[in-house]
Amino acid sequence: MPIKYFFLVSRQGKLRMAKWYTTTSNKQKQSTIKQITNLVLTRKPAKQCNFIEHNDTKVVYRKYASLYFISGIGLDDNELVMLEVIHRYVEVLDRFFGNVCELDLIFNFQKAYFALDEMVMAGEVQESSKKVVLRCLTQQDEREAVENAERGWGDVNLEGVARTALLSVQELKQAFTR
Repeated sequence: MPIKYFFLVSRQGKLRMAKWYTTTSNKQKQSTIKQITNLVLTRKPAKQCNFIEHNDTKVVYRKYASLYFISGIGLDDNELVMLEVIHRYVEVLDRFFGNVCELDLIFNFQKAYFALDEMVMAGEVQESSKKVVLRCLTQQDEREAVENAERGWGDVNLEGVARTALLSVQELKQAFTR
């Protein structure tokens, strides 16, 4: 089952991740994303199925929390298998991040791409085992930590960065209200 593309869109229509498995121009990619996002976001979830035919592609999507996981496959391909691939990908992300949310994918997009790359290669499903994919993700994280330690970078403290940014904003407000 060749997959043509796989992308994630928020319910506000913001593209969070896109992976293309076919050669397509940037203009065509943007057009396809816009058209399919509009089609998917305007559908009523309780009354319509998760499959749409669009041009020469069958669009398969599923909503999890505030994200739509969307994939394009051939018209003759099995949409139920693609739904299972989407679900397996979400399960892997959920296990890795511990109840994955949109912010996890925004701040750790490289890990989301890596997980997808471990599962799908050249548009074909290569690995369906959650354990194998999670083991690869964990090994990659460990290797990244070792390399960062060797460079002296250490871990980035996002909570500290956010707290500092918040304090800076509060200080600016106080300065302007004086």
